[in-house]
Amino acid sequence: MILPRHLYEKYNGENARQAPNNLIAVGTGPYKVVDFKPGDVVVYEPNNYFREADKLGFKRIELKGGGDATSAARAVLETGDADYAYNLQVEVPVLKQLEAGGQGKVQSVLGGYSERILINLTDPNQATTEGERSSLKFPHPFFQEAKVREAFSLAVDRDTIAQQLYGITGKATANVLVSPSQYNSPNTQYEFNLDKASKLLDETGWQDSNNNGIRDKDGVEMQIVFQTSVNPLRQKTQEIIKQSLQKIGVGVELKSIDASVFFSSDPSNNDTVEHFYADLQMFTSGNLNPDPTTYMNNYTCDNIPQKSNNWAGDNYSRYCNPEYDKLWQESTQELDPNKREKLFIQMNDILVNNFIIISLVHRAKVTGISRRLEGFELTPWDFNTWNIKDWKKS
Repeated sequence: MILPRHLYEKYNGENARQAPNNLIAVGTGPYKVVDFKPGDVVVYEPNNYFREADKLGFKRIELKGGGDATSAARAVLETGDADYAYNLQVEVPVLKQLEAGGQGKVQSVLGGYSERILINLTDPNQATTEGERSSLKFPHPFFQEAKVREAFSLAVDRDTIAQQLYGITGKATANVLVSPSQYNSPNTQYEFNLDKASKLLDETGWQDSNNNGIRDKDGVEMQIVFQTSVNPLRQKTQEIIKQSLQKIGVGVELKSIDASVFFSSDPSNNDTVEHFYADLQMFTSGNLNPDPTTYMNNYTCDNIPQKSNNWAGDNYSRYCNPEYDKLWQESTQELDPNKREKLFIQMNDILVNNFIIISLVHRAKVTGISRRLEGFELTPWDFNTWNIKDWKKS
């Protein structure tokens, strides 16, 4: 993306999100945006200034948003109403059934993505005088304790989630940084052990003193809201985790938010991942680049979204650790590749072994491609449309 001065100089501070060209991006790619309705559709036409404009395969491209992954897969694989669908987080048996429709095929590749649960280290139920929840001013009533976070991690059955729901499109993992392989830490592990989880909560003084099945301490009940985007696979994952948490005395309310809202980054909407007005939230993230510098920067103190920065930043858990920040800073200056690998592994280990993030599944990038579409090449290290200049319809 290019940021032309004459289009952006008036939007170079707190009003950056209000720039009109945020929705009509200026770029050097083969196609240009001509219409964008957030949460609905983006329309592209050929970029006349592109170096090979005369070789492009389409006069118009329409990228439809909203809906759900299963419907998107069906539109390509079964009905043929669409030519391409991405991020198909759909149970493998369903994908195989749809693929039998004969209109398209499934392609997947393992890259740097992992499905994970983020733990909110701030209290989503307390608000500042300005109405800001999940504020750094109010620590979470029980997730500040490492043993409590560890208990929650022990109550997650990653193997069942990976094997029954993801199949060949994912495998259980403990790590936040999963790829390239040299960065995949050997120093972490995961375990599903409800007895051990219960003992940890006992040790920290969280007991069911009211005999209502929910632990409490100092008048606070261990009741949580667990949110994610609307997706059948994610809702099944939520149910598996909820059942385990209930067995160790945690009250769980599940919340599902439409993906077009959840991932919208809309500073005025309380249901975005940046606001994180819940105790746990689950979605996929990872590094699109084989060098994980930018990705691991997401967990530094400066990247915490809050009202003062108009909810900008990717450190949704509100995690702030000077030791982590120092390692990340060193990684930006270290030229020895072996030393850099060790730095990134150390960063991963801090996040995993302190149970800041509960990684679940190393997810494949799964796409549906029409049998009429030619030139598509899937890579783990870029967006699926990286070579859209070569796409054509047979």
